[in-house]
Amino acid sequence: MSLITVNQEKCIQCGICINVCPTRVLEMGKNSPEAIVPQACNACGHCVAVCPHMAIDNNRVPLVNQSDLLEFPVVNATTAQQFLRSRRSIRCYKNTAVPKEKLLQLVDIARFAPTASNKQGISYIIVEDKKILEKATQITIEWMEEQLRQETPSHWSFPYHVCAYRKKKADTILRDAPHLILAIAQKDFLNGREKTIFSLAYLELFATALGLGSCWAGLFEMCAFANYDPLLELFNIPADKVITGAVMVGYPKYGYKRLADRNQLDIIWS
Repeated sequence: MSLITVNQEKCIQCGICINVCPTRVLEMGKNSPEAIVPQACNACGHCVAVCPHMAIDNNRVPLVNQSDLLEFPVVNATTAQQFLRSRRSIRCYKNTAVPKEKLLQLVDIARFAPTASNKQGISYIIVEDKKILEKATQITIEWMEEQLRQETPSHWSFPYHVCAYRKKKADTILRDAPHLILAIAQKDFLNGREKTIFSLAYLELFATALGLGSCWAGLFEMCAFANYDPLLELFNIPADKVITGAVMVGYPKYGYKRLADRNQLDIIWS
């Protein structure tokens, strides 16, 4: 089967699909675009998505699976700015489970984040079991205690978190969040962490639209990135994969009323 098919009656040979192709797969043939190096196609779908006449189809990204974009941009600049600024890291959650359907909807948006050469390659674990989350906090604390016993300097915050857990029974690792979403990738997957950051950033932004809050589980990530076996075993991480990111998710306990400011913009024109 050829990579692309072109409806000769619809194609006006405008060449837009050729111009937007990132890997230069297409060239203009006698009557329509042709795939000259089909093996280089990275399935980004640009050619199908950009055609103003729905004249081209790509068997790696079929036209039938693409959705019409009725308006772009779909939000104005003011609304978009307020939406982006309103996202906050949530560390206080209601003791309420998020329905599976909403969690799936949340994670599903993450796969649309950009990845270099459209490699994608990030998969997810959605943790719902409260006992597993409690165990993950315990294991992370135990890892911190091991680090504190070593001669090499550990993170400055470890004594604080260990003390909060041991003396006050406070969870400052996963913040008693009802859910944890882990991103995982193959060990040899190039730039897996960077791709994860993009995908989980999409997830965090979309969470607000679903009435959810989120926060990066940075301390948990430190333990996971150290390949601490008890933590990896808890989540049954396959030997050929690694955790590349972690985000807490749940319903926010409190609502924020104002948009916080940040440092003044620092920019150099050249």
